[in-house]
Amino acid sequence: MAQTTTLAKSLGKEKLQDMYMKMLHTRNFEEKVAYFFSRGMVHGTTHLYAGEEATATGIMGPMKDEDLMTSTHRGHGHLISKGAELNRMMAELLGKEPGYCKGKGGSMHIADVERGNLGANGIVGGGIPIATGAGITTRMKGIDRVVVSFFGDGALNEGVFHESLNLASIWDLPVVFVCENNQYAMSFSRKKAFNIEDLSKRAEAYGIPGVNVDGNDIFEVYKTAEWARQHARETGPVLIISNTYRYKGHSKSDANRYRTKEEIEDWKKLDPIPRMRKVLEDEKLFTKKELDGMETQAADNIEQAVKFAEDAEEPSLDLLTTDVYA
Repeated sequence: MAQTTTLAKSLGKEKLQDMYMKMLHTRNFEEKVAYFFSRGMVHGTTHLYAGEEATATGIMGPMKDEDLMTSTHRGHGHLISKGAELNRMMAELLGKEPGYCKGKGGSMHIADVERGNLGANGIVGGGIPIATGAGITTRMKGIDRVVVSFFGDGALNEGVFHESLNLASIWDLPVVFVCENNQYAMSFSRKKAFNIEDLSKRAEAYGIPGVNVDGNDIFEVYKTAEWARQHARETGPVLIISNTYRYKGHSKSDANRYRTKEEIEDWKKLDPIPRMRKVLEDEKLFTKKELDGMETQAADNIEQAVKFAEDAEEPSLDLLTTDVYA
């Protein structure tokens, strides 16, 4: 707790507010998305990030604007933490022309290359080799930046994970590999998928550091990410296992039959947003009024994004064949 207090105070009010707001924006965004999908207002499917906010925000917190990132099918939190515009995200979700992908990508495929977001990905582990490739470019061109690769625990058993970490290791690439261990790959429990308890031991096979963090403690995640960024720049890749939990099902069609209500409620007691708020309030870094105001503002910002998206133009038929490559 002493380390948490020291770190919280050292970050300053502006940084703490930015991080808290990003977690609040993510939670409110996901709740709104869940509302849309429950009423059939959005096409396709979606994978919600509620419950995991401290991982994305904590990892991206110490990263620089020039750093790159690859995301996953459960990517809204990553995008918001990288600084994506809420209006354009919501427009993309509703299939509108001002969206990041002109309304063609939807929930799972938002990208913002100009801001360093190389894109979400519907393929399990699909972003890992992309991040490794970006790491190769970074190293060969001598660019001072790192690449963050987010993926779930299910990707740890994909062949591309092993191939990518091996290459990143032997070439000392500046990549921070972040496994969001939310305990289930779709409905398959981590306890059945691995014969080891400590998933960070996977890093030993490649001769790189592997660390576990409490993925619901934003300060622990931030401190680890700060160290990982420096190590990746100066030495080579790092594997972070961020242990967290998703409150919603794998996707909108998930009936949650593979886990108990008691398990979900136990994890909700570790909710990252109230945990951060408690530190900010207990250490008198913000007043209750200030924190309440941030929560109200975050909810209002999402409602404004919804209005922007609803009022936005539908994509023209002329755009149907643009941005299509064969």
